[in-house]
Amino acid sequence: MPRPIIATIHPAAVRHNLERVRQAVPDAKLWSVVKANAYGHGIENVFEGLRATDGFAMLELDEAQRIRNLGWRGPILLLEGVFEPRDLEVCSRLSIWHAVHCDEQIDWLAAHKTQVGHRVFLKMNSGMNRLGFTPDRFRAAYARLNALPQVEEISFITHFSDADVDHGIDHQLQVFHETTRDLPGERSISNSAATLLDGEEAKVRCDWVRPGIVLYGSSPDFPTHDIAHWELQPTMTLSSKIIGTQELKAGDTVGYGSKFKAEGPMRLGVVACGYADGYPRVCPTGTPVLVDGVRTRTLGRVSMDMMAVDLTDLPKAKLGSEVTLWGRASNGAVLPIDEIAAAAGTLGYELMCHVTPRVPKVIEGAGK
Repeated sequence: MPRPIIATIHPAAVRHNLERVRQAVPDAKLWSVVKANAYGHGIENVFEGLRATDGFAMLELDEAQRIRNLGWRGPILLLEGVFEPRDLEVCSRLSIWHAVHCDEQIDWLAAHKTQVGHRVFLKMNSGMNRLGFTPDRFRAAYARLNALPQVEEISFITHFSDADVDHGIDHQLQVFHETTRDLPGERSISNSAATLLDGEEAKVRCDWVRPGIVLYGSSPDFPTHDIAHWELQPTMTLSSKIIGTQELKAGDTVGYGSKFKAEGPMRLGVVACGYADGYPRVCPTGTPVLVDGVRTRTLGRVSMDMMAVDLTDLPKAKLGSEVTLWGRASNGAVLPIDEIAAAAGTLGYELMCHVTPRVPKVIEGAGK
């Protein structure tokens, strides 16, 4: 039989989370962000759960092609725009909208021969200092685009750096609205955090919101609020099984570096999961894990293919017992991915994206 580790994708949870965003901003349109292969879930695996969206946003033309191949005929947006002039031909052919964030992209549009006008989202650098025109250059960029026959419609977009912090968006919000005042066109400024924390304000939600991480069952402002607070559901479960057990006595150590030492009699389980599967090597002793749906902890260092968990208070746990590394156990117990990410000093985003190819992905309910 194959090694027991598996990543299960939950389309119903994806659908639920999308509806949760819809409830938060009922009069805004939704870009469902599926960059990084739908945050590691697989675009094809989440598509059915996201069918009720208004549009899909991503980075790669390949991802856009995959969405079209799935039968989607609605809006698609390239969040970083095109990377070379010939990409514009694909945008024309597939009817893809794209961000414009630099002079070179405007030059490429000006030289582009097309019979189909492009829908572009002019990006402002309102304080994030990644991509976009600074406010003092923004209107000049708009004027250039507006003069091009290749451009059919111009919308406006920016990105918040601190939407998960109280008043973290205030400065950028003011700059964006002051700079775009009186310019015609739709606007999109809110990511997951801004959508849930401040989306009730019309000046924040604007015409389009761009939920990303919340669609995949991670809280945008953890640990201030967890997914239960936001009524979100896990969309990926990483699970495995106990493949061995050991009885420890006082003084016995566990794993490489002997980082854990038993203070008394203990029982541990060995789990078929390690950093080669995408579980963070830096997770310390005490990182939460579920065994047969009951919360316990990891012991010692995570190795390449295995890790140890504490079974001392779980006398029924045995060879073959279910282990939930994050997500939802068979008994319905939930271990939010944010808790594992916090133990590793990172974010749920990274864990989702780092599940490695050797871990099979299956869609819950497929084939039934």
